[in-house]
Order: sequence, then C-alpha cells, then structure tokens
Amino acid sequence: MKFIGIIPARYASVRFPGKSLAMLNRKPVIQWVYENAAKILNEVWVATDDDRIFDTVNAFGGKSIKTRSTHLSGTDRCAEAALQLNKRADFDIVINIQGDEPFIKPAQISKLASVFDKETEIATLIKEVGSEEELFNPNRPKVVVDKDNYALYFSRSTIPFIREKSKENWFSTTKFWIHIGMYAYRKETLQQITKLEPGILEQAEALEQLRWLENGYKIKTAVTDFHNFGIDTPEDLMEAQKILNNSGQKN
Repeated sequence: MKFIGIIPARYASVRFPGKSLAMLNRKPVIQWVYENAAKILNEVWVATDDDRIFDTVNAFGGKSIKTRSTHLSGTDRCAEAALQLNKRADFDIVINIQGDEPFIKPAQISKLASVFDKETEIATLIKEVGSEEELFNPNRPKVVVDKDNYALYFSRSTIPFIREKSKENWFSTTKFWIHIGMYAYRKETLQQITKLEPGILEQAEALEQLRWLENGYKIKTAVTDFHNFGIDTPEDLMEAQKILNNSGQKN
C-alpha cells in the first residue's frame, strides 16, 4: 500500500486567524507540521484555499494544492485534494494530518499506517487518558473500542460509565481512552464518507466521525503514547514556543 499525507489548512480560523502562518522559531507553524510529516512520508501536500498559505508552503520547498473555500471540515478538504492528486501521485491511503499541530511525531504516522490491512477502511489514533481533568473534559473526546480495536463510539461524555464506582474513583481504577484527531482512509472510502449527510449522533456530539459509524463504516484504532499539541489561540502559540525553548530544539 502507498500512503500520501495531506495537511488541510485554512486561514480564516475563528479564534486565531492565520495560525498556520504564525511563527515558531522563525518558521511558520505549517512548515513544522510539513517537515515532521515528510520525515516518514514520501508524498506530503498542504491543501488550502488561501494564497498566503499556498505561497508560503511553496517558498519553503513544500508541495501545496488549492481547494475550494466552502469546505466545512478538514476531511472534506482532504477529499477534494485527494481527487485532484489522484492524477499526479500514486497512492492508496490518505493520511489527514492536522495543520495546527507543529510537534506531530513521525512515529504516530507510522503507527497509523501500520494498522492498515485489506479489511481496514478508516483508521485513527487513541491514547490512554492521562489525568482526571482530561477524563472529564468535553473538549477531549473519549472512545470505546471492541476486542479487535475497532471504535464502538466516540463521545464528549466520559465513556464507559462505571456504574459500581463513584466518579471520584474512575480515573484511578479504570483505563479510559481519548481520541487523537489524525485519520487515515482508503482513497475510495474518503470520497464516500464526504458525501454522507450528518446524522443525529454527529449533530448531538459535534464529532464528524460519528457520521461514519452511523453509516456502517468501521474505524480501526491504533494506540499512541503522544498527545498532539494543537494551536487554536495566540496563547497556545506562546505555550508552543515555551515547549521549544525548554526542549532546546531550534528547528
């Protein structure tokens, strides 16, 4: 199987417009993402509707492709980009890499790719919950999986509910999983799922992957030890700079 990485990136973020171009150690965030992905993938493209992002990627030697401005999700943007790139690159699997996570690990991409076999349609990463605060944070969606590591459900609520124990004891006595938002899809599956209408579950939880489960698609999960740091606000950018300073990493 052949893999391609697509990084969806838009300029018009509500909380932090232009965050993909914000500078970390004299490099834009999108360049950090691109270069980390390119350490493990031979084909990496940024998919954007914005000329500033497009030109920036080309300027640092990356590959970029223009997409429509009307997409509602990164998955939709990846689907359009994959359709265009199908004539320019040879690939079977699309890996959707978040454009605002500068510290993405090549090992995460490798782990995600490793779960693909002839039966796998979609794959994503999960991580063991690391704190009680994280366990009850609705912005850290939880996931439950079956014995073969296929996702059964994703929720902003804490799942599973431990009936026989008080909530104060859940974290210390039970293993929970959070979802890490990196996906991989067969290129045919990617085109199919972006044609689906949002269902009741997705509308309730505001989690797009529930649309796929609700329509019978199976999502294979792979365990990672890393929690990706996303930049959603200017404060996050400052925190990312602190992480770099403390690590001593220059580029």
